[in-house]
Amino acid sequence: MKKTLLDLETIRHTKRKYEKGSYLFREGDPIRGIYLLKAGKVQIGKVTPEGRELTLKLCGKDQMVGEITVFSGPSQYRLDAKALEDTICLKIAIEDLEEALQRYPNLAISFMRWTGIDQQKTQTKFRDLLLHGKKGALYSTLIRLSNSYGETHADGVLIDMVLTNQELANFCGMTREVVNRMLSDLKKDGIISMKEGKIIIHQIPRLKDEINCEECPIYLCKID
Repeated sequence: MKKTLLDLETIRHTKRKYEKGSYLFREGDPIRGIYLLKAGKVQIGKVTPEGRELTLKLCGKDQMVGEITVFSGPSQYRLDAKALEDTICLKIAIEDLEEALQRYPNLAISFMRWTGIDQQKTQTKFRDLLLHGKKGALYSTLIRLSNSYGETHADGVLIDMVLTNQELANFCGMTREVVNRMLSDLKKDGIISMKEGKIIIHQIPRLKDEINCEECPIYLCKID
């Protein structure tokens, strides 16, 4: 019988509930399993040695959360997973996942594809941070948000998600003050505007040009 990632919930698991603000796991915790989200939203991030919070991605319903190195020795999480809403998930132990991957080749292929894409997303995000500095961090984050939560309107793309400037700064690894100034400049240039606390991007090509966008596939250029 063929199995894909959509069939993960048929593997032996435990159902977990996490209140908003609680953690599924913290950096340094031993890795014991993987999580399949059934409701809610989870933020994957890291706190730098200087105490600055860096948000790498957001995960929602039917997405997997976890850093899994299967068929290897004990390991620890390198990131935090924080519930942004009341969250329900299925936790699958590593041992049960490994058994299923050996039994169902299609599941193993789907799992390898997911881990590969997840790694590429992280690499492209760090590429933007390292190669293009503050502009690369903010502009690529806006582009990724538009690909994940964008709604096309006559005057541009509305990011259908309310984000504070601090939350946006966490995606970029910058301070809120720097993001404030950069957003103000983008507004003055008519590249973005605000509507009911949500960002509208009027000129996405301008943002792409500024960071020499490589036009990665949409599935890589997302925030989730």
